Amino acid sequence: MHAYVIGNVTVDETIAVSEMPAAGASIHGSQRSRDLGGKGANQAVVMARTGLSTSLVAAFGDGFRADMIRQHLASEPVVSRLVPIPGKSTDFSIVLTTPDGENVNITTTDCAQNLTLADAIAPFANAAPGDLAVLQGNLSDETTRGVLEAARARRMTTAFNPSPLRPYFSNLWPLTDIAFLNEGEAQAMTGTRGEEAARKLLAAGVREVVLTFGGNGAMLVTAEGSVRVAAVECDVVDTTGAGDTFMAVALASAALRGSGLDKTAIEHATRAAAITVSRPGTRSAFPSVEQLTAILAAR
Repeated sequence: MHAYVIGNVTVDETIAVSEMPAAGASIHGSQRSRDLGGKGANQAVVMARTGLSTSLVAAFGDGFRADMIRQHLASEPVVSRLVPIPGKSTDFSIVLTTPDGENVNITTTDCAQNLTLADAIAPFANAAPGDLAVLQGNLSDETTRGVLEAARARRMTTAFNPSPLRPYFSNLWPLTDIAFLNEGEAQAMTGTRGEEAARKLLAAGVREVVLTFGGNGAMLVTAEGSVRVAAVECDVVDTTGAGDTFMAVALASAALRGSGLDKTAIEHATRAAAITVSRPGTRSAFPSVEQLTAILAAR
């Protein structure tokens, strides 16, 4: 099986602050890290580190950040299919993080929004039925829908993380096999919470729903029932990239075992996410190949 992650790639600038600023306020902060980021790149890097064959399709632009992105991705076991967008500044994120590990993430999408559908699905020419098509919410409306439709036409399995949220995402559920949402996203999309929110997404056309609740664990909900998994206790340093780690490991765990999503996949994902939140930064906080190998070996 091969995973095709169609998404964005950025350079993350993480700034430590004592508290989140109020509107109009000026506060002091200190730079904690500069790292590879972007939800698409995050998920692709973690998937590739699990040993699952993975490609990343993402757009990049001009400037020093483009060189940094190429260098970082070249050191990862992921097949990078980077699409240049001339005249656009390479996307970046400003991440504000507080002492309790919470963060606010502001991401530019000048390049991600200009990734065309033709470029996004070009690698699908080599896709086989059952391969994974993995998307997030940073691409244009046309490209996001088009990728899901193209993947369905090839009988690929579609996994969608609707973040950042956009109102039209509710029209994409019939094209989505597996949806990954956090508690706030699920409530925003359905008007309710927990398993009831997941059931609404199933009724809208999604085959499987995974909800994450931060320190309260995660839940897998299907038409046959639900499974709840507790979070792994850890010292939270920085939650950046935790959701991406969780989604990537859950999908990879199932794929590498030749199964569908199950309790084991959610447990593996929970353990991996606990490592990410216990360290600062984005890519530098992800579990290593060795750590992921150990996690995936556990049953």
